[in-house]
Amino acid sequence: MTPPIELKSKPIIITGASSGIGRASAIACARAGMPVALFARSQDKLEAVKDEIQRAGGAAIVVVGAVEDVDANLELIARSEEAFGDVYGVLANAGYGVEVECASMGIDEIRAMFEVNFYGSLNLVQPMIAKFRERGTGHAMMVSSVLSKIGLPYYGAYCASKAAQDHFCRGMRHEVAKDGVFVSSVHPVGTKTEFFHEAAKRSGGALKLAGSSDRFMQTPEKVAGAIVKCLRKPKGEVWTSWAARTGVGVSVMMPEMTDFVLKRMMKNREE
Repeated sequence: MTPPIELKSKPIIITGASSGIGRASAIACARAGMPVALFARSQDKLEAVKDEIQRAGGAAIVVVGAVEDVDANLELIARSEEAFGDVYGVLANAGYGVEVECASMGIDEIRAMFEVNFYGSLNLVQPMIAKFRERGTGHAMMVSSVLSKIGLPYYGAYCASKAAQDHFCRGMRHEVAKDGVFVSSVHPVGTKTEFFHEAAKRSGGALKLAGSSDRFMQTPEKVAGAIVKCLRKPKGEVWTSWAARTGVGVSVMMPEMTDFVLKRMMKNREE
């Protein structure tokens, strides 16, 4: 059996680190002894995360920027390595969703979501994987979603962006394994974060299909714990709910049943 990887003193970069899964993962990684580079748009929120990490004895730096900005990602990498040396891990976590009809969603809106959720991940992961391959070590992770395996009405763009992350992670995982590099995708269910508040704001009102029931919600700390566990003992996909994983697997195997369930969902939405 392969022994767990010692994470102490192994630096990690985390995008979308100002809140939610990113924030929780940054704190969990710092507790595991990893120096953390925090990246997001909000300086104040990032500084608060940094302060919490440092008060607990950890090391962190703040870099402000947008994941869809290629140059900002390169600056993030450079500043992280200047502060901590060779980076061992990256967690591409930044992303957003919106509840809007797929058939009429503007192409510019779809493209903007992909720029953040998908291309924003690659802007960090691809240059870091190149470094990992040169060094013969490293771990790249993308926070995808349980919805990467299934398309929901009114969430087509979001599901598609998460599926793109999922498929790229799988492809890259096998391409770089021979070089000693790990690539993992993370598939959380709904988490109790600002994601749903932001999605509601972007959707112009209360969400009707998502974020409505605590039965299908998890804390970001639960997801963060699974991410740290994967960093210690790498695997291809990280799932935080066996029920969701089983349900999605069945839905892929039985598309007619899935359409029946989605039809009922739509009916309830319209009532």
